[in-house]
Amino acid sequence: MGEVFRGVRARDWLLAGVLTALGAVLMYGNIAVTDAETARDVATGSMVHPIDGHSWWMLPVFLGATIPVLWWRRGVLTVTAVVLAVMVLHDLLFGWVTRCGAGLPVAFTLVFLGALAYRRTRAWVVCGFSAALVVAVLVVDATAGPPALPLALPVVLIIFGVGRAARHRSTLNQQLRDRDEELRQLRDERAALMVADDRARLSRQLDGMLQERLAELTAAAESAPGLPPAQARALLAEIESGSRRTMDDMREIVGLLRGGEVDLAPAPTVAHLDALLARHRSPGSRLTVSGDPRSLPAAVELSAYRIVEYVVTALADRPDEPVEVAVRFEDDALEIQVRGAVGRGADMKAAVARARERAKLLHGSVAVKVARGQARVVAQLPVPG
Repeated sequence: MGEVFRGVRARDWLLAGVLTALGAVLMYGNIAVTDAETARDVATGSMVHPIDGHSWWMLPVFLGATIPVLWWRRGVLTVTAVVLAVMVLHDLLFGWVTRCGAGLPVAFTLVFLGALAYRRTRAWVVCGFSAALVVAVLVVDATAGPPALPLALPVVLIIFGVGRAARHRSTLNQQLRDRDEELRQLRDERAALMVADDRARLSRQLDGMLQERLAELTAAAESAPGLPPAQARALLAEIESGSRRTMDDMREIVGLLRGGEVDLAPAPTVAHLDALLARHRSPGSRLTVSGDPRSLPAAVELSAYRIVEYVVTALADRPDEPVEVAVRFEDDALEIQVRGAVGRGADMKAAVARARERAKLLHGSVAVKVARGQARVVAQLPVPG
C-alpha cells in the first residue's frame, strides 16, 4: 500500500479530494433529480437536454475520472489519458447527464499541471488531451451541452499559457539558485586557496624567524664564557628577553594557523572597520565607538574585525539596507554589536558559526537574534589585563 501512494503529497490529496467531492455531489444530483424537474428545467432553458437515467453506477464510474489526479506527479500525460478514457466511457454508459460542474475543473487542472510539469512537446500533448476531455464532458452534458464548447476551449488555452509562464518562471528561479550555489562554491574554493597560500607563507616565515632567532641566541650564549659576572647576568637577561619575544611571535603565528585565518600585511584591526563598512554598498551603514578606545592585543583586534566582516558579508545580501556596527571598549572586554536586515539569500547561520569559532579562540561568545527580517549579533571578546 505504501508503494501505491509513494510520492503523493498532502496537497495532492487535497486537490484530488476536492475534485472527487465535486464529482460525488454532482453525480448524486443526477441520481436524485426527477424527470419532472428536468423537464421543467429544460422548458425554462436552464438545461439543454433531459437526463437520460438515474443509475447509481454513474457515481463510481465518474469518480474513476477524478481519483487518478492523486498520482499526477508520476505522469500528468498518463493521468490525463486515463481521465479522458473514463469520461468517454461515462458518456457511452449514461448519456445525457450533468458533468460540467466537476468535469471542467478536472480538465482545467490537468492542462495547468501538464503545462507546468513538461517541456513543450509533452505539454502540448496534455493540452490536446485536456481539450478532448472538455469535449467529452460537454458533448452530452445535460446542463451546459455543446453550446458551451466555444467558451470552454479558449479557457483551456488560457490556462495552458498560464502554466507555461509559471514553468518558465520556476525554471529561471532554479537557474538563479544553481548559479548562486556555483558562485558560493567558487568563492569558498578561492578563499580556501588563499588561506592555504597564506598558511604556507606563514610557515616559511615562522621557519625563517626561528632560524634567525636561534642563531642570535646561540651566538650570544657562546660569547658568555669568560665574561665578568655583571656582563654575564646582562647577557642572560638579554637571552631570556629574546627567547620570550620569540615565543610570543611563535604563539601569534601558530594561533593564526590554528584559527583558520592568516595574517595580512598589515593585519586588519578595529580601526579598519570604517573601511569595511565603506565597501558595504548602502550609504546608511555606520560605525559607532564608545567606552575607552585603545590599542588591544593583536589577536583581539583581528578577531573583532573578522567577526564584523563575517556578519556584514552575510547582510550584504540586502545592499539597499544599512548595517549598523557598534563597538564598546570595556575594562576587561570588547563588545561588538551588528544590526541589519537579513535577505532571503543571506547565509547567517554560516556567518554566525564562523564568528563563534573566532570568538571561541579568545574564550569569548557570540549571540544572535533574528526577528521580522532583522538580525542582531552581539559578540563579547575578553581583553587580557
